[in-house]
Amino acid sequence: MLATEALMGGVYGELKNRGRSDEELGGVKEEWLMAGLLHDGDYCDEVPMEKQGVQITEWVREKGFNLPENVAHAMAAHNWHATGVEPKNLMDWTIFLGDSLTGLIVASTLVLPNKKLADVTIERILKKFKEKSFAKGTRREDILMCDEKLGFSLEEFVRITLNSMQGISSELGL
Repeated sequence: MLATEALMGGVYGELKNRGRSDEELGGVKEEWLMAGLLHDGDYCDEVPMEKQGVQITEWVREKGFNLPENVAHAMAAHNWHATGVEPKNLMDWTIFLGDSLTGLIVASTLVLPNKKLADVTIERILKKFKEKSFAKGTRREDILMCDEKLGFSLEEFVRITLNSMQGISSELGL
């Protein structure tokens, strides 16, 4: 969840630098970060797949916290194929496409002898991306939608995500 929070902040910053408005982005930076941090807070055996990304909103609101509707939508959309909640804006698409990419980057790191994100390169991630047998759960076809949905080439999306994760490598333990 920390990796996805970092990704969300990195992509938000890049899109802002490219002139995107908060309306186009689907929210402000704090909302993007919140969605990234909380999106898998309900990932457990007790929550069925079709509720993962939805149940967390119910839990947070039951505890009396305000959770903006755009954040709730983004968290549900990250698991779109199971929840049926389709991504609508750049925040939704970023969490949907990026969640799987962070997993690929972690997997690519863990197979290194020293298991350090600092030693992972864009080229390594792109090579592992092409290896269908590596990190089989990675939704490669979804990640490839980054150009259409976010305006980033695959290499740009990997760079932004990797740099964002490397910026918090100590918190990730990598």
